[in-house]
Amino acid sequence: MLGTVRSILYLACLAALAVGCSDNTPPTADRTTPTPPPTARETGTAPPKTARRHSRVPLLMYHVIGDPRAGAPYPELYVSWSDFAGQMRWLERAGYSVVTLGAVWEHWHGRSDLPAHPIVITFDDGYRGTATRAAPTLAAHGWPGVLNLDLSNVKASEGFGENRIRRLVAAGWELDSHTLTHPDLTTVDSGRLRREVAGSRMAIRKRFGVQAAFFCYPSGRFDERVVNAVKAAGYLGATTTIYGLADRHDPYRLARVRINRSDGVGGFASKLTTLEPR
Repeated sequence: MLGTVRSILYLACLAALAVGCSDNTPPTADRTTPTPPPTARETGTAPPKTARRHSRVPLLMYHVIGDPRAGAPYPELYVSWSDFAGQMRWLERAGYSVVTLGAVWEHWHGRSDLPAHPIVITFDDGYRGTATRAAPTLAAHGWPGVLNLDLSNVKASEGFGENRIRRLVAAGWELDSHTLTHPDLTTVDSGRLRREVAGSRMAIRKRFGVQAAFFCYPSGRFDERVVNAVKAAGYLGATTTIYGLADRHDPYRLARVRINRSDGVGGFASKLTTLEPR
């Protein structure tokens, strides 16, 4: 009889332990502040795909990765390398996966899935820090970027050359057009409008062997005449400086989230969590 009682008590203790430890949480753990899960890069696993349709996706807009020199115009367009690296770490910890705009477009047209929390990182103009600072940082996370290339920047003192652009393309970056000379397209005549829009696409194909699928309006300036020129040139869509999430229903007026120097990591996180509450 005594043995039977001991057996019952033993089995009851095992059951209690199993219930108490079923979530593998130590008894002293603070359950209100859970440790962030390991990232995909840390575990060596691919980001989870989702069958959910993402009709709106955040597109980040950067310009210069680096610090402005004294007296530089538009210092807010400069994001320090340390801030950029911190922002990318925040993205990964928050569960985002960086994809190209082309991947988003394919998803919007039912041709592919996307990770659970996709985001696109665009760099306008083609400043040197995009290649020397941003690209290695993204590569460490296994992520691509999108270069909106102003072709006049290829040989500019603050730009970077064709070989570096080719290396970005070879590494999986998307190369899109930002015109030949970065004019206000709403003020040019029809001939120049065609050269800047269609001609830049032809130049990118000839020089880099890729078909620029998307266009980026210089300084965010566009009107119906400009939109029609972009469509006529064969682009699938175009990015703007309109603040917000890019919407599949308006592909030639895709909104973006401008990242400024004053944002730091905290302001960066606030912008995204406001737009995409979790």
